[in-house]
Amino acid sequence: MFIDAHAHLDDPVLAPRESEVLAAAKAAGVGAIVNASSDLPSSEASVALAARHPEVYAVVGVHPHEAKTYTAEVEKRLISLAKAPKVVAFGEIGLDYHYDLSPRDVQKQVLETEIQLCASLALPVVFHVREAYEDFNAIIERNKKYLTRGVLLHCYGGSAELAKYYGKHFDAYFSFGGVLTFAKHKDEVLAVIPKERLLLETDCPYMTPVPFRGTPNEPKNIPLVAGKMAELIGASREEVERITTENALRFYSIKL
Repeated sequence: MFIDAHAHLDDPVLAPRESEVLAAAKAAGVGAIVNASSDLPSSEASVALAARHPEVYAVVGVHPHEAKTYTAEVEKRLISLAKAPKVVAFGEIGLDYHYDLSPRDVQKQVLETEIQLCASLALPVVFHVREAYEDFNAIIERNKKYLTRGVLLHCYGGSAELAKYYGKHFDAYFSFGGVLTFAKHKDEVLAVIPKERLLLETDCPYMTPVPFRGTPNEPKNIPLVAGKMAELIGASREEVERITTENALRFYSIKL
């Protein structure tokens, strides 16, 4: 059984085909899907998805792109949603300086607020970081006391040296998706991450793996990511399937 540790089933590209997408995932051996959120509406949608489908779990929070939408009212509702039975983490939160869809100062302020909030909720954190590692590292360092339930660097795009830093100083896990099938130097990063810290994800409908790039990604493509990870770390696909599933269950505290 595979676990898709980070998906966006509520995205408008996939939502109209919800039942079809989930059926295809099941047929591909994907036994659980963790649906991440980007703002309050998607957090509401994630919790609703998890309630409708036994194989779906929810992550709630405000993405750095949407940091400008974070208010006291949003926070109050997120706290309520986080108490739903199948909410397994807070996220995806972080910093994204590639598009700057929210001002950087707002992103940093909201990130600190959300880190402290997830600590009060006793949830692990799913981080999104793009072209912002220096500021991100400064923020997590000074908020380290709040990050005690584990952190997931989703779609990890940092260096091998940074991966070693996160592994040494934080209870860090790393998830990888379709980018493994087309990006360079991922073998160097994977080489420094212990196997018991690796997860598989699709980030669907984004990051579609080869040979399906150009089409919407789906959880059914997880076996392709597993195959590429196996090749890069010198393991069998079966071993990758077993290890990454055990890791996802442990990180998210999911009991199947």
